[in-house]
Amino acid sequence: MNDPTAMVAEIWQQARQHPLLKQKSVICISTIDSDGFPDARFVDLKQVNSQGFTICSGYQSDKGRAIAACDKVALTAWWEPVGYQIRIQGRATKISDALAQQYWQSRNHSAQVISSRFQQSEPCVSIDTVKQQFLDAQALLHDKSIPRPKSWGGYCVEPKRIELLKFEDSRLHLRHNFTKLSDQWQCQILQP
Repeated sequence: MNDPTAMVAEIWQQARQHPLLKQKSVICISTIDSDGFPDARFVDLKQVNSQGFTICSGYQSDKGRAIAACDKVALTAWWEPVGYQIRIQGRATKISDALAQQYWQSRNHSAQVISSRFQQSEPCVSIDTVKQQFLDAQALLHDKSIPRPKSWGGYCVEPKRIELLKFEDSRLHLRHNFTKLSDQWQCQILQP
């Protein structure tokens, strides 16, 4: 158990293959808002590797503004079908434009329309107005390549702490807490 990111990647792969898990890549990211309150929301986990955990977002969204103000974030996953809770603390940094472009191109057309035509997290007049704007944009762009907005990209969360909790029916859950010190992972077993 030397590399907890590799362990998370393996657990995530198991979870994604499980037929009972409907949202295969959902993870919760928590930031600190401008009033100092924790702010949590679900996003798609795009990649797990030795550098960290990659998600995508609009940089001008509430999430993007919160990360710009304070890059310390937490990620939480509950992959119940495989019996794991994952908790991660780390620092979020923007991914490269080239990598953001790869993720943009992997998005479906509707997701590209929404990300290019709407201001994530901003108030709207009504849901009917938003729906009509979406339909108009889809009609206008239905056969066109949509360029990635400069305000859309991603973040890699470099972990400083990772906790893996393996659920047990007895409630004697197995908890491994990994902390990164001087580029080395240290592991402690925690009581349930």
